[in-house]
Amino acid sequence: MNQFTFEGKQRTVLLGGMVLGLVCLVLTFFIDPLEGSHHARFWSNLLHNTVFFTGIAFISLFVMCAFTTAYAGWFVGMKRLWEAMSLFLIVGLVLLLIIVAGLWGHLHHLYHWNVEGVSTLGHENYDRIIAGKSGFLNKYWYTFGTIIFVGVWYMFARKIRSLSLQEDTSGTDAYTHFKKIKFWSAFLLPIGAFTSAAMIWQWVMSIDAHWYSTMYAWYSSASWFVSATAFTILMLIYLKGKGYYQNISDEHLHDFGKFLFAFSVFWTYLWFSQYMLIWYSNNGEETIYFRQRLDSYPVLFYGNLVMNFVLPFLILMRNSTKRKHGTLILVSLLTFFGHWWDFFYMIKPGVVINAGGHADHGAGDHSDGHEVLGAAADHGEHASSFMAGYTLPGLLELGIFIGFLSLFIYFVFMKLKEASLVPENDPYMKESVHHHV
Repeated sequence: MNQFTFEGKQRTVLLGGMVLGLVCLVLTFFIDPLEGSHHARFWSNLLHNTVFFTGIAFISLFVMCAFTTAYAGWFVGMKRLWEAMSLFLIVGLVLLLIIVAGLWGHLHHLYHWNVEGVSTLGHENYDRIIAGKSGFLNKYWYTFGTIIFVGVWYMFARKIRSLSLQEDTSGTDAYTHFKKIKFWSAFLLPIGAFTSAAMIWQWVMSIDAHWYSTMYAWYSSASWFVSATAFTILMLIYLKGKGYYQNISDEHLHDFGKFLFAFSVFWTYLWFSQYMLIWYSNNGEETIYFRQRLDSYPVLFYGNLVMNFVLPFLILMRNSTKRKHGTLILVSLLTFFGHWWDFFYMIKPGVVINAGGHADHGAGDHSDGHEVLGAAADHGEHASSFMAGYTLPGLLELGIFIGFLSLFIYFVFMKLKEASLVPENDPYMKESVHHHV
């Protein structure tokens, strides 16, 4: 079957998941163990899930463009799935605009750099370090970066999708459309690489505004790519079980399994390099990021490493396991949730500091790294006892995750049914069909 049918039962289940997620998100607005936090649980959950799924959409577009530019043919048989995933960028943009509106209206304190007077010399909230970054860390950059950059990504996704659909009716002229797709793909790569780094610095890294890492964009992108690969494996196996994508063989799944294995190792390399270099420098301004997480969030810290490296590494080490559907499903579920956990780990500890004591956190010069450590230690008492939604994901966070995942799958299914699943006129389709590892 080459035409996907979005069944009523699938719609019902996914709509139910979305309702569950919405109810849980609303509940976090009222149920927040961090008192006086300006509903930090609600806003941080919205940011966490929005960035995670928007990032998956972006990295699907980016990798598809990279493969196209490199004349790869093996993935062509399933590229409509990545096209559908990439178009979720428009939903991500709408959700991000809610975060932007909260930023302008001071409805949340996710970002300490947005506190009044933090960059004003002589103000009681003045912070010299943040003031030095104010040319980039400000609501104007955040707003226009989000609108323009994510809008440009979506424009590329729409253009490439349009050209891809034109191939289906182009007959012998398909190669002309392929060359256009390749042009737009090559055009996106440098733009996407630079703008995605700038936005992940804004969206997530700037929550811990005193801290920075030159590897953060690589680290986040690797996390997105492992998540996108895991989701792709799960969707392909599910759709094959429904009678679709019969052209996708164990050879293709084997390659996706290799990507899952390789980039889990690459993510760990970045995780360790970021940790080791910053820890070795013993610079208080930078070390606090890991000190806070080790001392107050050990389950998040070590659980991240176990789920996203130890288990996938041990399970996928054998070559044969990359061809077993059951094993691939298990590892894909594990790593998909694991990298959602990774973004929780990146976001929540910084939110506790900003929302739990934003006024004191920014006060003073903080030119001495030990002062930064001391200030964070004072606010770390918020995490000394268990707080659902901050120390670890609570039941409401899991419900929100299910809701966003249901929304993402629903959107992907809606796009899949709009066109044939297999781009039969693509010049590299034969290479994909006869792919052999």
